[in-house]
Amino acid sequence: MELRSLEYFLAVAEELSFTRAAAKCRISQPTISASIQALERELGEPLFDRLPRGISLSPGGEVLVPHARQCLAAAAVITSEFSARAGLVSGELRLGTVSGIERTFVPDLLGTFHQKFPGVDVMLTEATSAPLLDRVIRGGLDAAIIARPLSALPPTISTATLLRDQLLAVFDPAAVALPPGPVALDELQGHPIISYAPDSGLRAVLDDAFTRAGLLLHVAYVANDVRLQLAMAAQRVGVAVCAGSDPSLSDALGLSVRTIAPTIGFEKILVWRNDSTPRAPLRAFLALWTRMRTQSEKRDD
Repeated sequence: MELRSLEYFLAVAEELSFTRAAAKCRISQPTISASIQALERELGEPLFDRLPRGISLSPGGEVLVPHARQCLAAAAVITSEFSARAGLVSGELRLGTVSGIERTFVPDLLGTFHQKFPGVDVMLTEATSAPLLDRVIRGGLDAAIIARPLSALPPTISTATLLRDQLLAVFDPAAVALPPGPVALDELQGHPIISYAPDSGLRAVLDDAFTRAGLLLHVAYVANDVRLQLAMAAQRVGVAVCAGSDPSLSDALGLSVRTIAPTIGFEKILVWRNDSTPRAPLRAFLALWTRMRTQSEKRDD
C-alpha cells in the first residue's frame, strides 16, 4: 500500500467527488479513479458507494479514514523532523482564516514566517468559522483563525487568542432614527438588520445576544463581507451589525458607528489539534505566533 494511494483516498473522502479530488491533487480524474479501485482490490471491499448522483463513503471507507490520516500525518512528521535535523524547515503549512484580520499582527507574522522559512509553502484559505474549525478537526487544515464558538471546543483542540472585540451598529443617521448613545437591542429590532450569514461565527454571537434578551432577530440582508454590509447601510436599507475591528469601518464615511447595549463581545482565536505531534512547519508557526503576539501586546500597552 502506497502513501499516495491513501492521499488520493482522503481527497476523494473529503470532496466526495472524483473530479474535485483529482483537481485538488493535480492529477487526472482517470488516474485517481484507478488508484481508488486498486486500493479497494487490495483491501478487499469497496471504499465508496457509487450513487446515481455522486458518491458517499462506504462502511469500509469510514473505517479507513482515521487510519489513513494517521499514516499520512506520521509520514509528514518523519519528513519534517529530518528536515529540521538538517536545519531546514520545509513542507506545507495549511492555514485557514476568517475575514477582518488585516490590521492585526497576522500579516506581519506571515511575512516574517516566509523570510525565516522560505522552504515552507503556505496554503491560506478564507472561509467562515464553522467550516474552518471542522477542517482543523478533520485534519484538512493545520490551524485556523476563527471566532470562538459559543459551545465548548473539543479537548483535542488548543487555542490562542488573536483579539477581543465587539459588534457595532452602523447606519445612515439621516435614514435611521435612533437616540444618541449606545444602541439598545430592542431599538435594533425595529429596523432591518444587515449582518453575517448563519454559518458565520459572529452571526451565532449575534443570535445568542438577541435570544438571551428575549428578542427575535431577523436579518433582512445577509453578507459576510463587511464592505458590502456598509454599502447597503449607505443605501439606507437598514442597520449593519459588524465587527468593530474590521478595517472596512475606516471607510464608513457619512455613517454613524455606535456601540450596542448590552455589549456583544467575541474573540477571534487560533485553533489547532493537540492530539498528535505537530509537523515542523506548524511548530515553527506556533512559536513565531507566540513571540509576535507578545510583542504586539507590549506595543498596545
